[in-house]
Amino acid sequence: MSHLILQSPTLDQAVIEKIAAIVSADGVQELGPTAVRILGADSNEKPQVAVECQRARMDFAFLEQIQLLRECKILVMDMDSTLINIECIDEIAAAVGRKEQVSAITEAAMRGEIADFTESLIRRVRLLEGVPESALMSVYENRLQLNAGAENLVATAKKHGVHTLLVSGGFTFFTEKLKTRLELNEAHANTLEVVDGTLTGRVLGDIVDAQAKAGYVTQLATRLGAAPEQIIAVGDGANDLKMMEKAKFSVAYRAKPVVQEQAAYALNHAPLDAILNWFRLSH
Repeated sequence: MSHLILQSPTLDQAVIEKIAAIVSADGVQELGPTAVRILGADSNEKPQVAVECQRARMDFAFLEQIQLLRECKILVMDMDSTLINIECIDEIAAAVGRKEQVSAITEAAMRGEIADFTESLIRRVRLLEGVPESALMSVYENRLQLNAGAENLVATAKKHGVHTLLVSGGFTFFTEKLKTRLELNEAHANTLEVVDGTLTGRVLGDIVDAQAKAGYVTQLATRLGAAPEQIIAVGDGANDLKMMEKAKFSVAYRAKPVVQEQAAYALNHAPLDAILNWFRLSH
C-alpha cells in the first residue's frame, strides 16, 4: 500500500472522500489547507484516481514511503516556463516584432515536434539579430516573474542540504541573475553573442540541449554520490526529458503532453513548492 498526496489551491472534501474510497484508504491526514495525505492507498487504482483528479483540478502523487527531504541530494530545474513564467527568447524577440515567429518554433520544440533542439535554437536566435542588449534587461525587469512556490521550494531544499542546479536551453543572462537572486548552487545555459551592445543572432560555444542537460545532472550526481532516488528534476518541455530520466522524482510542471506522459509526477494546478509535501521536513 502507498501514500497518496492530493493537492490543489481549492481542495474539494467530497472528492477527497471519493478518492479515499476508490483506493480503499486507511485514513486521511491534512497537510494544510491545500494538501492531504491519504494513508494505505492502493496504487493499482491510479488510472481512476487520475480521472477523478483531472475532473476536480487536483494534482496527485503515489509514494511508497515518505522520505526525509534531506535524504535527497539534488534539485535540478529547467528555467523557462518552469522556474519562471515566460520563455525568455520569445520576449526578447518581441523587442523586434518577431515574437510570433520565434514562439511558433519554441512551442514546436517543447512539444517534441522538432527533434533537433540545437537546430531550433539556432533558428530562433538568428531571428534575434539586431536586438539591443538592453532588451534583455527589460525582459528581466518587466516580464520575468518566478512561478508560484519557486522561492520556497529552493530555499527549503537548500535549508535541508539539497544541492540546487538550474539547467536551461535559455540564456546565461537570465540564469546568472536567478542564480544570484535565489542563491542557487549552479546554473548552466547558452551564451548569446553581443557585439557593440547588439545581439548578433549567434550563440557562443556548445549549445545546452537535452543531452547537455542530462550530462550536467550526471556529472553532479557522480560528484555528490547521488542515486536516482535522491534526485528531484523539474521541467516542462521535451528538452527536459533526458535530464528527468536521471531522477526518481521527475516532475512535469504545467508541462507539454509528451512530458506528462513520461514524468513520474505532474503539477498542473499546485505551485512548485507542492513538491515539498511529498517529503518529511524533519525527523
